[in-house]
Amino acid sequence: MDYGRESGGTGKSLTPARFVWPYGGRSVYLSGSFTGWSEHWPMTPVEGCPTVFQTICSLPPGYHQYKFIVDGEWRHDEHQPFVTGNYGIVNTVLLNREPDYNPAVLSPNMTSGSSMDVDNETFQRVVRVSDSTLHEPLAKISETDLEVSRHRISVFLSTHMAYELLPESGKVIALDVDLPVKQAFHILYEQGITMAPLWDFSKGQFVGVLSALDFILIMRELGKHGSNLTEEELETHTISAWKQAKLYLTNQTNQTIEHGKIFSKRLVQAGPDENLKDVALKILQNRIATVPITHSTSDDGSYPQLLYLASLSEILKLVCRYFRHSASSLPILQLPICSFPFGTWVPKIGESNRQPLAILRPNSSLSAALNLFVQAEVSSIPIVDDNDSLLDVYSRSDITALAKDKIYTHINLEEMTIHQALQLGQEPFSYGATGQRCHMCLRSDSLHKVMERLAKPGVRRVVIVEAGSKRVEGIISLGDIFRFLLS
Repeated sequence: MDYGRESGGTGKSLTPARFVWPYGGRSVYLSGSFTGWSEHWPMTPVEGCPTVFQTICSLPPGYHQYKFIVDGEWRHDEHQPFVTGNYGIVNTVLLNREPDYNPAVLSPNMTSGSSMDVDNETFQRVVRVSDSTLHEPLAKISETDLEVSRHRISVFLSTHMAYELLPESGKVIALDVDLPVKQAFHILYEQGITMAPLWDFSKGQFVGVLSALDFILIMRELGKHGSNLTEEELETHTISAWKQAKLYLTNQTNQTIEHGKIFSKRLVQAGPDENLKDVALKILQNRIATVPITHSTSDDGSYPQLLYLASLSEILKLVCRYFRHSASSLPILQLPICSFPFGTWVPKIGESNRQPLAILRPNSSLSAALNLFVQAEVSSIPIVDDNDSLLDVYSRSDITALAKDKIYTHINLEEMTIHQALQLGQEPFSYGATGQRCHMCLRSDSLHKVMERLAKPGVRRVVIVEAGSKRVEGIISLGDIFRFLLS
């Protein structure tokens, strides 16, 4: 890495600046106003993360424009500030010179995982914040601003309907309850989805949802008997039979036992004309990831139509889109996330009343991860090194990778490590994929920035890390955001 790049002959003191291209490519170069747009500076992949390219340059303070050359094509980063200039659409950066600037914050020798993203804007800003400031709220929330922001979001959600979430085109998949569990999980993996509504032909209605959590519970239960999960064992169980057995294995069920009898609760679903606030509350109150949007065309007993699976991510995306150009109407958006009383944070010394953060090491067993998914009721777990620096995340959705090539037939949950399990699912899903696994922010990032990241398809949690070391400091989920805004 070349720290000594200069734009030449300015006579000004120089400021280190880190440029990042996190979207892959075979060869990536940087060019800009500081190179006269004629010289192309090579960027190198981050160690252990070949899809992220970076370079650190010494530039004079001031306003700069730049673009990337990726595999011979001029590109700009849509997630960074950009303008239209003499060279088309270009990214921009304003560098200030601070007397106490600490270049160690920009050290490239960071432990990297797969497809992680802490952007250039974050690193340019964080160097102006002292370590002591990072561990205290940077601003206090005004009760008036909070009330105004909550009211405006509530009004927006109450006046927009579920049908606005429906894409112009797409697909929804439902599974027959009489389908063998083995075949069902192969379908989930092959279609790149983590859950599907269940259809009961005998009842003529949707009766539940099959998700990666079901696969987790099956694997854990079979593991208790000292046997590996076999193809034959999955073949003998239909989804319906598993749902009945699940009632006795976990409290996380859609059924209730009373005096030895099974009473089925109705599937949580919504109609296309329900407002988004009610849809969001259904997801939060029932502790589920999605709500099927269904529609009955008539009252003559015809089958209901499955239109879509609504999630908090898509609702948040509409909120962000609506307020993007009127952010001032939500005063709390620009406050740093450390100012808000939500999320799960690593306890400070002396804090014994905080909920512990669920993390694992790469050499932890797959069995430990499955147990943590159930016991901690989380959807993903940060994987950290011995210094608690983020390497990767292991999510419920990764479990379906065990269906690839029938891997589940010859693994031992206690012997397989998280690192090995992650290698099984390196092929990205095409359905709802974002191209990144780890989504990170700093505690000094604004609420608006965190909301924008959580609004990306497939993203449910953002890991809060310490700048430079990427030490995990906390996690903020979609549920955290909505519970706070709708409380």
